[in-house]
Amino acid sequence: MEISAREQKVYDIFEEIGVEYQLYRHEAIYTIAAAEELDKKLEVPIAKNLFLSTKHGTEYYMLTLMGHKKFNTGKISKQIGVPRMTFAGEEKMIEFLDIYPGSVTPLGLLNDDGNNVHFLIDSELLNYEKISVHPCVNTATVVIKTKDLLEKILPYCNHDYKEVLVEE
Repeated sequence: MEISAREQKVYDIFEEIGVEYQLYRHEAIYTIAAAEELDKKLEVPIAKNLFLSTKHGTEYYMLTLMGHKKFNTGKISKQIGVPRMTFAGEEKMIEFLDIYPGSVTPLGLLNDDGNNVHFLIDSELLNYEKISVHPCVNTATVVIKTKDLLEKILPYCNHDYKEVLVEE
């Protein structure tokens, strides 16, 4: 199987900054429901990743939350002090993160050279040693330490994070 340049970039950065990972290849996954079988195999929480913007498209966010949780725009918007958020357009996802729908991942922040996207993470995910996310393509999943995401990957790409409480 040929690896795309965007996926290879993730692995190259992991090697450069010392991030250990387990790689799982699979058929394309577009929804959390489709990931349930993989979830059982990995034995770590599958994260749901949403690309969002403020209502007027002036600010952009990547929200990583537990896969089984529902996103409540009003509650999250209130926690971070912005007007109600909505799903951002595919064109901005491609422009800022070089990823496509179905492949949304916090690892897309590695491509956000202009720091256009703020990163939000569900506080419950911080209780887990490891997290599983796509390496910028939806035909693979990597399991990484949550600590590595926050303390190695985000600083590498000059991003920080804000913890939010996503209620069930």
